[in-house]
Amino acid sequence: MVDNWRADRIGSALRGENPAVLRRLDAGFAVIGDVQFLPGYCVLLVDDPDVERLSDLPRAKRLAFLSDMEQLAEAVERACRKRDAAFRRVNLEILGNTDGFLHAHVWPRYAWESADLVRVPVWLYPRDRWSHEQFALGPRHDPLREAISGELDQLRAAAS
Repeated sequence: MVDNWRADRIGSALRGENPAVLRRLDAGFAVIGDVQFLPGYCVLLVDDPDVERLSDLPRAKRLAFLSDMEQLAEAVERACRKRDAAFRRVNLEILGNTDGFLHAHVWPRYAWESADLVRVPVWLYPRDRWSHEQFALGPRHDPLREAISGELDQLRAAAS
């Protein structure tokens, strides 16, 4: 067992040891983000740690990953809209500049964000938002986790 699941996010998800996992999807894992300065931030992790980029996947699996990303984005949108009237939209990103495995970021955006940040990429938020304990994922986010998971379940049931 990996003591620090963050050192092996995909492997720990495959073993059922990643506590951030919300749901297993067709081509990956929906996980809630380590930081929640924008409540509802989630990540879609590919289910193969050797896959570095979208183009590494066979076409069918690539389309499944993109479909999973779309489902996670809609689940985040639905859950965040119900929880906060200031919800505006979700931003989707596949970057891969820091972590060497395929993953997609799902960022909810809100009208209450400060004017200097609301229209820029999330990555331009001050560094303290990424490291301050106030924004770290914790038990207080359990209702949000449950809301997003429930929306994912509904979307997947409707697609069946």
